[in-house]
Amino acid sequence: MARLAAFAIAACALALSGCGFQPLYGQAGVTGGLSAVDVIAPEGRTGHLIREHLDDALASRPGEAKAYRMDLALHEVRYPRGLRVDNVATRYEYVLTADYTLRALPSMAPVKNGRARVTLTYDSADQPYASIAAQQDAQDRAAQEAARRIQLELAAWFAQQRG
Repeated sequence: MARLAAFAIAACALALSGCGFQPLYGQAGVTGGLSAVDVIAPEGRTGHLIREHLDDALASRPGEAKAYRMDLALHEVRYPRGLRVDNVATRYEYVLTADYTLRALPSMAPVKNGRARVTLTYDSADQPYASIAAQQDAQDRAAQEAARRIQLELAAWFAQQRG
């Protein structure tokens, strides 16, 4: 069974390579470019979360010389949704917007600007600690998704620069 699966994967890869398909991360310079980005995030919980997720997504290696610096600006908004009769929200819509500027080092010249906007909803519980936990979970999920989107934008940009 394992041999059959390996054969099927090899056959698909051969068929796709014939039509010019090349995986994004298979292009020279993409992985190295991503890991050479130093992320500078604003203070606060969400800034810390998105920096952690970006460091993971970009495969940042501590102590390695960086060729780029990414400056992040975050904007968070929370909208009440699903109001009850007593005018208390049962759900919230959380919107995180992450604007970034990628700068080449050491000149600090901007080479790429971008924006990742993430919208999600979460339940509001009647218990105060449960509501706080739900809000913090929403911040973490939004930061993770924004980091993923930024990673994909940067990977495509690095592939285009090398191509």
